[in-house]
Amino acid sequence: MLQFDRILCPLAFDPNSLVALRLASELAQERKATLYLLHVIAIPPGPEVALPFDKMETAARTKLERLAREKVNGKARYEIEVMTGDPGVEVLLAAKRLGANLIVMATHGRRGLRHFVLGSVTERVVREAPCPVLTVRPKAPAAKSSPTRRVKKRPA
Repeated sequence: MLQFDRILCPLAFDPNSLVALRLASELAQERKATLYLLHVIAIPPGPEVALPFDKMETAARTKLERLAREKVNGKARYEIEVMTGDPGVEVLLAAKRLGANLIVMATHGRRGLRHFVLGSVTERVVREAPCPVLTVRPKAPAAKSSPTRRVKKRPA
């Protein structure tokens, strides 16, 4: 059986990543694993822009600490990580540096042009991760069933 004792959970603070956090927390509790909560402050592409990264890092760390208290609730060991850079790259670097043997993260379910333009952090992590990746999809609308047709029985 695989030993998941170092679980990395990247969070974007959106509802999908909170679902991933709940699942990661439950897994960490069941496996008596350490849960690493990670937020990456994305650097926008293009010319360098002066952004208040210190304030952004402090705010992200405060959010992660609050989420850990509320969602993990002392049921598993956890550590908090805040990084700055390209989210896909930083998640992969964190997984290697921390020796993560499972990554639990949300996917936003983008398709078509939005996926092409915005790219996918999750897709990159799945392709390049040094360990298994468990992805959590956003709640999809229920599939519509096709109308049921009655089949007439022919007399024998």
